[in-house]
Amino acid sequence: MPVTMVRKELRIGYDEYTSVEEMSAEDRALCRAAVEALEGAYAPYSHFHVGAAVRLSDGTLVKGANQENAAYPSGLCAERTAMFAAGAAHPDQDMVSIAVAARQDGRLCSEPAAPCGACRQVMAQYQTKSGKPMSVILVGANRILKFARVDDILPLIFDSI
Repeated sequence: MPVTMVRKELRIGYDEYTSVEEMSAEDRALCRAAVEALEGAYAPYSHFHVGAAVRLSDGTLVKGANQENAAYPSGLCAERTAMFAAGAAHPDQDMVSIAVAARQDGRLCSEPAAPCGACRQVMAQYQTKSGKPMSVILVGANRILKFARVDDILPLIFDSI
């Protein structure tokens, strides 16, 4: 019987920056907004503060921060906080880009923090809704990673259609 299995590979590309100053003015502003959003984090249990900022198609920036709760898992990640706020307050605007920053022990984490799977799926949903790629920027003190679209951090996106 002939073998029909074919081995394939998924490849992702991204841009890596050593400083926010290397980025476009729009991306710099979005990264700075994500870092500013850290101030709104409520993380008395993990002490891991996360801030996120979403840029909408009209240029509006919407911030969010992680919110923990003693009745775990009733809290919410920064990414979803920002996206849900943007979706509720600006339902007619597409989400063009999202930046995420994390802080622990009072300092920006040296390496970028990656979004959880649930946040990646919500990003994918908003990207699908807009019909256009949504870039994802992960901010760390030592390097910044920029992915051109959500598919790059969530291959094989789930879609109920």
